[in-house]
Amino acid sequence: MADAVNEEPKIGLLFGSFNPIHTGHLILANFMATHTDLDAVWLIVSPQSPFKVEHELLPEQERYKLAQLAVTGNDKLSVLDTEFHLPKPSYTVDTLDVLRQRYPAHHFVLLMGEDNLGGLPRWKSADRILAENTIYVYPRVGAASLASIPEQVRIVEAPLLNISATFIRGCIRSGKSIRYLVPECVEAEIIKQGYWQ
Repeated sequence: MADAVNEEPKIGLLFGSFNPIHTGHLILANFMATHTDLDAVWLIVSPQSPFKVEHELLPEQERYKLAQLAVTGNDKLSVLDTEFHLPKPSYTVDTLDVLRQRYPAHHFVLLMGEDNLGGLPRWKSADRILAENTIYVYPRVGAASLASIPEQVRIVEAPLLNISATFIRGCIRSGKSIRYLVPECVEAEIIKQGYWQ
């Protein structure tokens, strides 16, 4: 009988403000966790993006709770609040350092929209991020084609879903339905708490 090979778990990291989490996020995360070589996807809720000053940003604990509700029952998806305990604004390179210290047996892969890849050179320690990580890039509507793709980058033909949290917040403010744009449990919590109304 062959010996079982004890490989380190390969975890995809999907960063976002998730303001709120929606079906586009969930379909993408689940696709990456089940259609690639990843074992699971962890959604990292960002308290504040250095590139996104958001006046409609729900407090981080509320966004974290909505995201946890959304992934309940899916053992391939988890939600982490790692960045809540780091200096703000949080930077991806610092979060990766913390995760590597905390989970030394895991291999992490960054999940990134095609539109963000072009802006990667502006990130803190971008060279280090590229040198130390594999990045799986998924298509985004309206993203400019890249002239060259670094060797650490793998393009994944994930479903193209043009759903945005901005659109969902606009629907809530104008009293329109968000049914099917977010999971039922998330919609119920948004209504119950009166978020963005």
